[in-house]
Amino acid sequence: MAKRFTKSSINWAEFEKKVPPDQKAKFFAFKAKSDAYLRRVLANPPEPPKIDWAQYSKTVPIPGLVDKLKTEYEKFQVPFPEDTLSAKVDEQWKALEPEIKRFCAEMQTDIDKASKELARIKALPKFEDMTMEMYADMFPDQALDPVKKPSYWPHTPEEQVGYKPPEVKAEKKT
Repeated sequence: MAKRFTKSSINWAEFEKKVPPDQKAKFFAFKAKSDAYLRRVLANPPEPPKIDWAQYSKTVPIPGLVDKLKTEYEKFQVPFPEDTLSAKVDEQWKALEPEIKRFCAEMQTDIDKASKELARIKALPKFEDMTMEMYADMFPDQALDPVKKPSYWPHTPEEQVGYKPPEVKAEKKT
């Protein structure tokens, strides 16, 4: 006989922590369906109801029919499917674990870089409080410098004297 489930084997609290905020509604709908299925399974008794074969043999007029049905009923077994895939899934998981750890390490370095950049940006003064002189001091390569690097409006590289398109620069290098 198959093992009777009495509770869900899923740790829903841990699962919920891993669900992105925009997917919470779908997660809760899935959890509700899973819980409803478990309640329906638990509503049924673990064993099928016992049949009163003596009562049937008194009421059924055909001799031997009830005995034949009883032997067939007792002989009948619902086959529980064999688990042939769990081992393969475990093997695949073990093969993927180093790749997952490597990916997590790469993502952690990206997160660290982004955190440093975010901290640098948060350390800047507010846009409303910054003056052109402050911007020139903080970003000398990007700031407009009319004395050392004069430029023409709209101050884009394409509008400046001596501008060469990237295609021309690439042709000269080859």
